[in-house]
Amino acid sequence: MDLKGQVAIVTGGASGLGAGTARELTKAGAKCALFDMQEENGQKVAQEIGGLYCKVDVSKAESVQAAMAEVVSKLGGPRILVNCAGIGRAGRTVGKEGPLPLEQFAAVINVNLIGTFNCIRLFAAEAGKLAPLTDNERGVIINTASVAAFDGQIGQAAYSASKGGVVGMTLPIARDLMDVGIRVCTIAPGLFMTPMMAGLPEKAQISLGQSVPFPKRLGTPEEYARLARHICENPMLNGETIRLDGALRMAPR
Repeated sequence: MDLKGQVAIVTGGASGLGAGTARELTKAGAKCALFDMQEENGQKVAQEIGGLYCKVDVSKAESVQAAMAEVVSKLGGPRILVNCAGIGRAGRTVGKEGPLPLEQFAAVINVNLIGTFNCIRLFAAEAGKLAPLTDNERGVIINTASVAAFDGQIGQAAYSASKGGVVGMTLPIARDLMDVGIRVCTIAPGLFMTPMMAGLPEKAQISLGQSVPFPKRLGTPEEYARLARHICENPMLNGETIRLDGALRMAPR
């Protein structure tokens, strides 16, 4: 897909991987809408790239519906969706204070997995209305999983389950949408410089980076964004989860 003039939605676009992706897609000529709960950061990034910010809770149907309608009204029908919105809350299945609170597990699933599917279904309904491009393509969806989907560490049961679900639904949704002309891929990043990572002491960041086989450093939002752009532009990428991790395999802790 030629990105010039296309409308893209990036969830979690106010910071980290999402903001990096919005900048990269804008550089390629796309018009970007940012879905995020961080209003101040979202407005700032939107102003920087000349895009649209919408305050959105991806886990709520009505919130995404309203934002999708605003995108169509102000920018036009979307052809690109990049799902970067997500949360991480660590906790052992049974810890010192007893079993992990069920609401904590559910909160992670609601945002990371249900929120991703919520955006997919509503985006696909809009993209499916658009005229087909080359190869009868109407759109592309890129989800964000994690190496935790495969190598979940101690305390990551909820996070790993949510990201494993994203990986697991990639192929069936690609098959669901094949007749509509919408591709679906997932990126599974390793250790990347995100706002959560930036909050750690510099020594901890360096130590984590050194655990990556090669290159021995943390990944950057720009590197994630370049892969997302390539997926958009390469029509044969479909139904696949791509690990972006420098050959990292996570230890139990």
